Amino acid sequence: MTDDEHAGGAGAGSSTRPHERRRERTARRLDAVDAAGLVAFPSRNLEYLTGFAEEPGERHFFLVVPAASAPDPEPALLVPALYETQVREATTVDEVRTWADGEDPVAATRGLLADRGLDAGRLLVDDTMWARFSQDLRAAAPDAAWGLASEALADLRVRKDDAELAALREAAAVADAVVGDLRELGADAVGMTEAALADRIAERLAERGGRGVSFETVVAAGENGAKPHHGHGDREIRAGEPVVLDFGTRVDGYASDQTRTVVFDGDPGERFREVHAVVEKAQAAAVDTVAPGVTASAVDEAARSVIEDAGYGDAFVHRTGHGVGLDVHEAPYIVAGSDRTLEPGMVFSVEPGVYLDGAFGVRIEDLVVVTEDGCERLNRTTRGWELDAAAD
Repeated sequence: MTDDEHAGGAGAGSSTRPHERRRERTARRLDAVDAAGLVAFPSRNLEYLTGFAEEPGERHFFLVVPAASAPDPEPALLVPALYETQVREATTVDEVRTWADGEDPVAATRGLLADRGLDAGRLLVDDTMWARFSQDLRAAAPDAAWGLASEALADLRVRKDDAELAALREAAAVADAVVGDLRELGADAVGMTEAALADRIAERLAERGGRGVSFETVVAAGENGAKPHHGHGDREIRAGEPVVLDFGTRVDGYASDQTRTVVFDGDPGERFREVHAVVEKAQAAAVDTVAPGVTASAVDEAARSVIEDAGYGDAFVHRTGHGVGLDVHEAPYIVAGSDRTLEPGMVFSVEPGVYLDGAFGVRIEDLVVVTEDGCERLNRTTRGWELDAAAD
């Protein structure tokens, strides 16, 4: 991949606006994978390429990106007429075509693809596109061949550009601030239900500048902490027990995701202290391993070997991490057996854990970005379980 296709560089003659740069890189990538064009519908891919965030609905809403070598390489949006004003205001796509209720959106799609010379080429469609829309695309271009958008976008989205990194840093900072708020809560958390504390976390994330929660908040008290994706329920938090706190928010569409395991009051006991120390050591070992050229499996092994050596290998039941961006879970996946080589600009979680059924769980998670000579932690709060532990 050339320097101007790298996520962090605009390249000679490229637009200085991030979504235009992404569309330009996508167009060049389409040529590289022998595709004539790409069609996205309301999804994270659409948001990545235009900045417009919308949930899919019953109406046809498409972004068409032709390959750079196409006779007419200009991207175009085909949207319901009721979206026209907000789409024009929110995106930098020059051509916005509309169709009105009562008109045939398949005919409008056919016309756009034909005008771009894409009705008989190989088209890549959004990996998550609803079946009804992909079927209508086939009807609009019956002579086209088909593939998935990830052929072109996966290698672009996995390395974050400067605008993406700025949003990810801000989202992580919001989550960190709320971790600090929770530590200040202290013994007042005892007696609260997991659900009540999850509600408080959501309120504080919003007050700190986040937009919603990026996934269902995990507040897992006591034995619930041994369920990695417990969520939250009506169980009350008690003195002397660990609580796993896994949450995040969004800034400009980009997610944060961090986990701390704390004790709000009382003494959790020697076994918890031991397990927490093991997990903290494993997380540090994995983060220290992150660097360009290292494989994802090597990072997983760095964490896993510490936990196995301590005798808790069977209680580490998931991969060490996953990519984070517009999606909370995306490439790269930090998992045993992966030969994926880490590259600058990749952002992912490092989150080893130990889960002891019927007793407690411990997970510690930070997001990291791969740099030219190592990595940068995006989460900066202390990883200790005591409420008065000093920040980094």
